[in-house]
Amino acid sequence: MKLIAVSAGLSTPSSTRLLADRLAESVRGELVAQGHAASTEVVELRELAGDVAHHLVTGFPPPRLAAAIDAVTAAEGLIVVTPVFTASYSGLFKSFFDVFDPAALTGKPVLVGATGGTARHSLVLEHAMRPLFAHLRASVVPTAVYAASEDWGSGGDEYTDGLPARIRRAGGELAALMAARPAPAEPEDDVTALERQLADLRFD
Repeated sequence: MKLIAVSAGLSTPSSTRLLADRLAESVRGELVAQGHAASTEVVELRELAGDVAHHLVTGFPPPRLAAAIDAVTAAEGLIVVTPVFTASYSGLFKSFFDVFDPAALTGKPVLVGATGGTARHSLVLEHAMRPLFAHLRASVVPTAVYAASEDWGSGGDEYTDGLPARIRRAGGELAALMAARPAPAEPEDDVTALERQLADLRFD
């Protein structure tokens, strides 16, 4: 199974990339525990910023962007993480998903995450990110993961799960959705398709 994590972090190192990596590790661990072979790949949007702008202007993706779009489209599962800018996802994050065909993510299992300096912005997951992927007809897992600065290294308390627990729960949910999806059918070659058409013919 192929898992793609899209990180819209702009700095190096980036807490957004760190959250994407932790989520990917959790999902991969759950899949392996269930007996599934799993591989992960991270798409760093900061490396594609110029290509995204070029595509929006010309309508044609440069090769690196085209490869990233193909990887996201073909993946069995998707993790998307953005920093919070002006109480929403970043412009680069939105622009990347603006270049996709509207039906490209239909039914794809998606885990949404975000990072910010304060917990006050955690609702960005519900008022911005979840509606975006619902519009793209993806299957968004119930648990979304927000990481504020104070969440790193926090174990939570009796009322609130800490970041590691939320990551484990979300990872389990995405792994379950990925494992439940039917495998894509192998495309028939031209000869097989012709034989099937001939077999379906009925003669009087």
